[in-house]
Amino acid sequence: MTEYERERADSAVNGTPVGATAATETGTGTGSPVSWRVFHATGAAPADAPPALPPAPPWREFAGEPLQTAPAADDRAVHRRLGAGGPLHSLRDEDIDTVNAALLLRRPLLVTGPPGVGKSTLAYLVALELGLGRVLQWSIVSRTALRDGLYEYDSIGRAQAIAAWRAGADPAPAGTPSTEPTEPTEPPEQAPYLGDFITLGPLGTALLAYERPRVLLIDELDKSDIDLPNDLLHVLENGSYDVPELVRSALPAVNVFTDDPGSRAEILGGHVECREFPLVVITSNGEREFPAAFRRRCLPLEMRPPSRKQLVAIVVSHLRRRPEGVEALVDEFERRVLKGGTQSVDQLLNAVHLTTAGGFQADADGRKLIELLLRDLAKGR
Repeated sequence: MTEYERERADSAVNGTPVGATAATETGTGTGSPVSWRVFHATGAAPADAPPALPPAPPWREFAGEPLQTAPAADDRAVHRRLGAGGPLHSLRDEDIDTVNAALLLRRPLLVTGPPGVGKSTLAYLVALELGLGRVLQWSIVSRTALRDGLYEYDSIGRAQAIAAWRAGADPAPAGTPSTEPTEPTEPPEQAPYLGDFITLGPLGTALLAYERPRVLLIDELDKSDIDLPNDLLHVLENGSYDVPELVRSALPAVNVFTDDPGSRAEILGGHVECREFPLVVITSNGEREFPAAFRRRCLPLEMRPPSRKQLVAIVVSHLRRRPEGVEALVDEFERRVLKGGTQSVDQLLNAVHLTTAGGFQADADGRKLIELLLRDLAKGR
């Protein structure tokens, strides 16, 4: 039995929260228990106030300003990822401990495992259970650079806006004859605002000064250019970055767009620094190795394919019912995996949803469709 299982057993006997003997909350005067384990993979949002997070280590403390408004939750994205709720069934107790260690140490999680096992879903599960708001997602492709995740500056758009403003603000050239009586004119509009042309990316938004950590999903980092993991080291280590266009500006504070829809944030002196280091979930399908310097800064978590019982639970959670005949499809899916095939859980969900749709016939054509949905992804077709 692991330490986590022993604590859960003690919790059931004594009626105390898991890890409640570890410490007491300071500064509140309540003496309420606080555990270094705050994430338990329940798949449920907090009933009232979100749980307090353990304090960061002294070497991972930051002092970013100004403090930003807490982000709202994205319920539609959570339901799409987690279904009707419930635990992430492919997580083991040691995986839950690793997530808690990343939260305590304020270090990124490097999550590996086969496609479709739930690596990306982990970020949404943590955000839901701890009440950390909308997950910021940065999807990586081969052309992705560090600046893509930090911010985007629309220099062409700003140049065009300034040219249009100058054309409207300039008076008529001297000596031009006037055919109309002179009338008072309205003062010209202000010059285009610099902040209207800067948008922070997912990484840049996650490193703003929030009272509680944001959750940032860096999806499929192994697809990136070879230099991106090394480029991330400085930003992830220091929890900060500069926006050169704002540093060069004479404005002491600039209000820019963020990655959250309809939201803006104020940046002082062109420098962005977090208040609480975000929970960074980095996923990889194992298509390449990362540099040792990068791996040293991350906590590794390898997710395993779910068992048959867990597969049934996943189907029920996403379809919000237990369809008739689901066990037969789960058995077939599991057989293909045990034979060494590369299958994804969403293939099983698609197959179950198709076969339980009204009017579906499991004849020869229907069987071809099932074979198509459950095909081995490693065979290239």
